[in-house]
Amino acid sequence: MNDKKNYIFTSDRLGFRNWNPTDIDKMHEINSDEKVMEFFPSIPTKEQTTEFVERMKNQFEDKGFCYFAVDKLEDNEFIGFIGLSEQTYKADFTPCIDIGWRIKSCEWNKGFATEGAKKCLEYAFSELKLEDVYSIAPKINTKSEHIMTKVGMKKQYEFEHSLLTNNDRLKTCVLYKIEQK
Repeated sequence: MNDKKNYIFTSDRLGFRNWNPTDIDKMHEINSDEKVMEFFPSIPTKEQTTEFVERMKNQFEDKGFCYFAVDKLEDNEFIGFIGLSEQTYKADFTPCIDIGWRIKSCEWNKGFATEGAKKCLEYAFSELKLEDVYSIAPKINTKSEHIMTKVGMKKQYEFEHSLLTNNDRLKTCVLYKIEQK
């Protein structure tokens, strides 16, 4: 069980922490949900999920941020990730720090992504002293775009994602940005 002191920070209902090996199976289950992965080119394998968790864990140790493992505080249940990550793929705005989220589908429409994203942006600006944070999603992912606007991000433009050029359904993406106030 996690208790509050193990969290890097908390919001009203969520605890944000670094990853544990016990999160891998739970994250793989989320990554295997076709609803959750609707706007991704493929479902990650267990090995890819394990690599992702290790990469996030290492990024946190190196940089002080990652796509944080997120638990509901009421019952310490792991529900996915919300956080910040370095993006280095080829684009006009990279390298950059982006904000992203992936939450198990049974927890959707409860405001967790918005609440978590707001708290992560607060952490990005007050603790990490970042100047700006980006968010990227395929244009057809209007649910994520809605969250971006709800947390105060502004649309910059649409672009063709260099990692999705062979995917006609996903290659056109939206870029959002928010700056330190």
